[in-house]
Amino acid sequence: MTTTTQTPDPTRVLQTLHALRSTNSSLRLRAALAAGTAPDARYVDALVERSATEPEFFVRDMLTWALTRHPVSLTLPELLREVRSERAQARSQALHTLSKIADPRAWPAVTPELLGDADDEVARSAWRAAVVLVPEGDEPLLAAALAAQLGRGGRETQLSLSQALAALGDVVEPVLRKAAEDHNHDPDVRAHALATQWLLRDPDAAFTPAIEEARRTVALTGAPLDGGTPQGGAPLDGGTPQGGGTSLGGGTAQGGDAFPQDGQ
Repeated sequence: MTTTTQTPDPTRVLQTLHALRSTNSSLRLRAALAAGTAPDARYVDALVERSATEPEFFVRDMLTWALTRHPVSLTLPELLREVRSERAQARSQALHTLSKIADPRAWPAVTPELLGDADDEVARSAWRAAVVLVPEGDEPLLAAALAAQLGRGGRETQLSLSQALAALGDVVEPVLRKAAEDHNHDPDVRAHALATQWLLRDPDAAFTPAIEEARRTVALTGAPLDGGTPQGGAPLDGGTPQGGGTSLGGGTAQGGDAFPQDGQ
């Protein structure tokens, strides 16, 4: 959501800009809040620049909010420049902010290189931005590009990818089925695809037991990869795996704690 720029008191603008560079994170947080509460074109460069280096999550989140409060005509060119930065955090935060602004003109900036960025945080931001920005009709192409990242990274990275794929809906089923059933694929790829199929059918299912059960299924010679019941586990056609864990949608699964939605 954007708002029209106002004309704050020049002294207050200078104070806010100075506070954005403070070594005190509380001051930076309040400065970002002030910049979003009373938008001014003079804040945009400073907000984007600070986003690239800000170490505190809550301050980064407020910086993103402040940028969304400014006109897209001012923020979009700066953010599109940042996604090409050599600094990983600059790319990640720019993509995250673009996903919040959700202006379709940003879609061409979400390149295959960003979807496969070597930095997990950048890639995760790119996946989320891509799902928001993808033009109607291009979902199958995006699904294929995202499926190429299956098996990548640790739990949080894999959860982010599963969330992005699930957000595309049924269009991802063919690529997930192919990845899950292809014995030439790495076992981690097959397991991740299988767990994502499971979660696509049941968004409230827990991710941790889903991926663990999928790995056991892939490891069992001749185990069913679609709809069967693996040894010691639950049906793979939408049932809930045994044990506790984290739900795909961020809720609390049986025996586990709530896991917050992905954010920067």
